[in-house]
Amino acid sequence: MSHTIKDKKKLNTRVNKIQGQINGLKKLLEEENECQDVLQQIAAIRGAVNGLMREVIKGHLIEHLVFEEELEKRETDMQAVLNILDSYIK
Repeated sequence: MSHTIKDKKKLNTRVNKIQGQINGLKKLLEEENECQDVLQQIAAIRGAVNGLMREVIKGHLIEHLVFEEELEKRETDMQAVLNILDSYIK
């Protein structure tokens, strides 16, 4: 079973929180609000997305690297994670 399926409830809770934060940002932008409020909301969204990324990566590393018996498959999965991190951190 994929770790994203096993942790589906926890991950969906995080996604729902991010959706709520994005809806809040949209409302802030539609109404007249201070720049600092908008920036704070954007920072909160970024933090929530980073937390979601951390949880999915952690699950991936444990499931596909720690418990994977085949060396070649572990190396392939590790390279995939590194590629994703490279694109995410840019």
